[in-house]
Amino acid sequence: MTVVSLAPLTDADKEQFIKDNQEAFNYGALEEFGKRDDHFEEEDQIISRETIEKSIELGEAYRIICDGVVSGGLVIRVDGDKGDLDLLFVSPKSHSKGIGYAAWCEVEKIHPEVTVWETVTPYFEKRNIHFYVNRCGFHIVEFFNSHHRDPNDPDTGGSEDEQFSEGMFRFEKRIER
Repeated sequence: MTVVSLAPLTDADKEQFIKDNQEAFNYGALEEFGKRDDHFEEEDQIISRETIEKSIELGEAYRIICDGVVSGGLVIRVDGDKGDLDLLFVSPKSHSKGIGYAAWCEVEKIHPEVTVWETVTPYFEKRNIHFYVNRCGFHIVEFFNSHHRDPNDPDTGGSEDEQFSEGMFRFEKRIER
């Protein structure tokens, strides 16, 4: 049986966490678009170092451990009964093994006080959309794009030359207690 746990991110592991995160996010973009790089925040990176560092700084960061091996990571922010999933990634070589779902279940165990979780993902991340909706029980509640901008992120859904001009889905999971 596969055992998945979450280990708080240490300062010593921060650099590898950033690299692993970028590798996982790049995999999805390259799988969808090939070498076309117009969806990248910084050269050759779908998600910038600055974005990841800010997420880690403002939230709780964890490494996903599967059978004793680092297999991904996540960052969450919790404020009372509301939670935000900022980042969740699984190493591409570990996809489709239930690791992401098991990690998400651990998040819900760590924070039983949260009754509403939110997250966003780019429109092209079909694996993520499937994962959040069909595996984790989230619902798509909003679609940010050039005609409907995210009020909390003015860059999302911006002009045609901005990163996610085609849009981002916002997901919400409500937990009845």
